[in-house]
Amino acid sequence: MSNIKNLLNTSKFDFQIFQAAEKVASDLNCKAYLIGGYVRDTILGNPPSEEYADIDITVKGDFMVFSETLAKELNIKTIVPFEQFKTVRLVSEEYQIEIAETRKESYYEKSRKPDVESATLEEDLLRRDFTINAIAMSLNKKDFGEIIDPLGGIKDLNKGIIITPLDPDETFSDDPLRMLRAVRFAAKLNFQIATNILDSIERMGKRFEIISWERITEEIIKTLKTDKPSIAFYVMKDTGLLKYIFPELDVMSGIETIDGKSHKDVFIHTLQVVDNAAELTNKMKIRFAALVHDIAKPPTKKFDQIKGWTYHGHEEIGRRMIRVVAKRMKLSNELRDYLMNMTKLHLRPIALAKKNITDSAIRRLIVESAENIDDLMILCRADITTKNKKKVNKYIANFNRVEELMQNVKLRDELRDFQSPVDGIEIMKVLNLKAGRKIGEIKKSIEQAILDGKIDNTYDSAFDYLMKIKNKFL
Repeated sequence: MSNIKNLLNTSKFDFQIFQAAEKVASDLNCKAYLIGGYVRDTILGNPPSEEYADIDITVKGDFMVFSETLAKELNIKTIVPFEQFKTVRLVSEEYQIEIAETRKESYYEKSRKPDVESATLEEDLLRRDFTINAIAMSLNKKDFGEIIDPLGGIKDLNKGIIITPLDPDETFSDDPLRMLRAVRFAAKLNFQIATNILDSIERMGKRFEIISWERITEEIIKTLKTDKPSIAFYVMKDTGLLKYIFPELDVMSGIETIDGKSHKDVFIHTLQVVDNAAELTNKMKIRFAALVHDIAKPPTKKFDQIKGWTYHGHEEIGRRMIRVVAKRMKLSNELRDYLMNMTKLHLRPIALAKKNITDSAIRRLIVESAENIDDLMILCRADITTKNKKKVNKYIANFNRVEELMQNVKLRDELRDFQSPVDGIEIMKVLNLKAGRKIGEIKKSIEQAILDGKIDNTYDSAFDYLMKIKNKFL
């Protein structure tokens, strides 16, 4: 058995956590083991990422007493017990420690909630999702840092393969989310999924009906944080998994030809944009925007005898579709509104890049995108998937011009929080009107005049314009 004590010493996480666990295990005369993604990534030589900032410890003994004692050692105040599942979570500002009793689980067909009973460490490792995550490291004084790997997880790490400890149908039936975890690890680690595992995913996809959308969405977001998310989404498509978790993406694939005119495969294009976005930024929400920016192309696709294939209005229809998707996936209101805004506007900078750019058009884009303007430009650059180098160079040069105009700090600062220099209270007072929709319409008319360059963005110009247009509203 190998030992990774020295590797742990060089990780970014506080080694004192493991020393404290060793002390508590010794004092309580129980056995404790570090387990899961932290061990896997350390063996691979990868610093545990933010995704795996959580530390998983399994205990052979009284896990509640161990958890409470360790919390005191580390001065952690927040202890969240899940006694039904023999699990406790210790929560601090820097990290979370999940502590569980070594256990085995049995599941009912229509439930994700298992019956849990105590077990040996080896039995505990068998219930894990994949062999590469079923590797433990001793936190005990006698053999601290020693690796326990009865299922050959290190061998599979070296092979770069994802495989389940038990029959995959059983593993995925117990917790169908593991199918999504398999494709995520394929993207994260650039590993191959074993053929029998892929076959099982194809058979077991319908089991997703017992999984909450919160858990599914969490996995999709983690997948988008990988270096090349397309790896996972192609596997989802090939195994039929995509139709259960993101049907709007599943229907994107395919090419039609009429009168010798064909269109891009929207699914392939979308995943190219996602990968491009992943190369340009670490911001998950931009990658998510790339995933859904063309979501309405399938329902808006039409063939025109002259123009060929068109997708008129797909940006606006897509914006509306995202509201439905967000509700199903339990997205936060903030992320929902962001994705709707980015989808609605994703063609605007491209349109500006194709023609002469007016100050009015630039102003309008900045106002509508608000604080998302920088993200929108990244999305637009990611959306360039043509193989024609001349076209690529032309688009990039034009985007550079658009961005250069938007770099005017004064313009950006004024317009990000843009509103009429004459406020609603003054409009009501001057025109003797009560609060209501009409006041908003008047303010919008003044703001529109400024954006169109008809008047200056000053109080005097706005007030003069108000007096000029007042009769339209009285």
